[in-house]
Amino acid sequence: MERITATVNGRPMVAWRSAGPEPPVVCVHGAGISSRTFRPFTEVLGHAHDAWAVDLPGFGAGAGPPRPLVLRALADAVAEWLTAVGLDHAVLLGGSFGCQVAVDTAVRHPARIAGLVLVGPTVDAAARGFTRQLLRWIRNSPHERASMAPLNLADYRDAGVRGVAGAFAESLRDRIEDKLPHVLMPALVVRGAEDRLVPQERAEEVTRLLPVGRLSVVPDSGHMVPYRRPHALAGLVGDFLTHAGVTDPGERSADRRTG
Repeated sequence: MERITATVNGRPMVAWRSAGPEPPVVCVHGAGISSRTFRPFTEVLGHAHDAWAVDLPGFGAGAGPPRPLVLRALADAVAEWLTAVGLDHAVLLGGSFGCQVAVDTAVRHPARIAGLVLVGPTVDAAARGFTRQLLRWIRNSPHERASMAPLNLADYRDAGVRGVAGAFAESLRDRIEDKLPHVLMPALVVRGAEDRLVPQERAEEVTRLLPVGRLSVVPDSGHMVPYRRPHALAGLVGDFLTHAGVTDPGERSADRRTG
């Protein structure tokens, strides 16, 4: 994979690219972690599409600001990074908290975004609290690959306690459900069948709130579908790009499908 560094607000933002045909699909990672857990997926998706995984400011390989950025600033950084690397009309694929960043980007910078893929969209309004989220995370852990743990620990080390805590606080503070009805582009919601952080009811609610949304459930996967089931997710994304018409903004599908 190719490493690409661009300057945004005077600081480097690092991304990894597996080059393929357009449209570009940009992966946005979750709270406290980095693009590391997306790289198996981007390698697979790169066989059919232009796949990117970017490190948000303060996480992974990119330089962080003096203080952790709030969600709105993270979304603005994504939009500015798209401009810096010359990506027009990109599809954002968010994972967990990355869904919240992707949705905020799409609502406030709609001209730059062709479509959304929301994988395990947090935070469930029925469990918006640190203790409830921690309990759900513990219950979800057995459904993730053990090989992901060292990557997460490296990510937490890179971000530092302040950065990790700030990102989780933003995930709890943000009300993604208030923004979903304002998403103008087609969106695919993806849930791992064994995901304990995002129940099926939550995934269905997110899909209903989207003006043009569909839902797909990936068997044998917990919350981190891109790491556990990269080939399955790449297939879903490919089908979505084909049938939603995101390559041509004048031919966007208005159909809502769930299943």
